[in-house]
Amino acid sequence: MSRRSGILEFAVLGLLRESPMHGYELRKRLNTSLGVFRAFSYGTLYPCLKTLVTNGWLIEEPGNTHEDALAAPLTGRRAKIVYRLTAEGKEHFEELLSQTGPDAYEDEHFAARFAFFGQTSRDVRMRVLEGRRSRLEERLEKMRASLARTRERLDDYTLELQRHGMESVEREVRWLNELIESERAGRDRKSPESGGSAQQDTTSGSTGGLPRPRDLPGTDTPGDTAT
Repeated sequence: MSRRSGILEFAVLGLLRESPMHGYELRKRLNTSLGVFRAFSYGTLYPCLKTLVTNGWLIEEPGNTHEDALAAPLTGRRAKIVYRLTAEGKEHFEELLSQTGPDAYEDEHFAARFAFFGQTSRDVRMRVLEGRRSRLEERLEKMRASLARTRERLDDYTLELQRHGMESVEREVRWLNELIESERAGRDRKSPESGGSAQQDTTSGSTGGLPRPRDLPGTDTPGDTAT
């Protein structure tokens, strides 16, 4: 499985955990709620859905709305198929949600993971956020070193583009610092006063008093060529 298809499967399972959906509804949610998937098409989504059905993580059901019931006789087309998460699919999604390996820190996967932080335990959120911050700090160091080596050979516009890319990464690092501090503060507030609730808090999906994100990181950072 490619990394990109793995991200799509993760997002599909996460959205269907909230409620069953038609393929059109699902694609709309992927486009509007998870900007990383704006370029995905039905030609990509439906093979993914078929794979998830084959794996036993989804089941297909006929649409049960009044409009769907009328669709077949009036138009000669099949009623829309609704995709529903199975118990095995829910278990698989929760397993994916608990993973904190390097893929969770990369640009596209991090955006998808962050979109489901409300369903993620606090300790996993912390590991993903700290891993993402470390990844970006490494990237920022490489960008600064590259800029220092090539500054004299760059024209003004290319130089400005490089600076813009660095500023974008620096802004995300600051945002991550705020999120991490908020997560720590929420954990510290609950631990001393709840008499044993610290254990429960590590499995809580509550995000508490998070700062409002100014810029949810996208998939591309101008001027970022480091890998």
